[in-house]
Amino acid sequence: MNFEFKTFKELNFDELYEILQLRAEIFVVEQNCVYNDLDGLDKSAVHQFIKKNNEIIAYSRLLKPGTRFSEYSIGRVVVKQSERGTGLGIELMNEAKNFILREWKATKIKISAQKYLRKFYENLGFEIVTDEYLEDGIPHFGMIFQPKI
Repeated sequence: MNFEFKTFKELNFDELYEILQLRAEIFVVEQNCVYNDLDGLDKSAVHQFIKKNNEIIAYSRLLKPGTRFSEYSIGRVVVKQSERGTGLGIELMNEAKNFILREWKATKIKISAQKYLRKFYENLGFEIVTDEYLEDGIPHFGMIFQPKI
């Protein structure tokens, strides 16, 4: 599978629409969470996604330090419901980490992880660095990935 990495300006209208539609489908509808997805960070992000049958089925947003956190970060991680359980989420996160480490020369990556996904992210090498907190009414942990040198 080939992941695409594009800046906001490189996205075409169809890709942008599909990304926003997938994020709303998961975060707003499936998780029943009313929040402002359009937080002003998309324009400074690199958008990672993969298509199947010409449809975006998985996505994440990569940010440089000083945008959301003081560290490099990965956020808005989504896998279309029909594609879950296939290993695609692991592949998505590993490719995102590799991009940030390789292209941006990061030494650590921060995420704000939903509590129920704690083990998923721990299995990817992330460690909890904050107490549990609520973000948009959903329990989260701050987690950091630092590659072993």
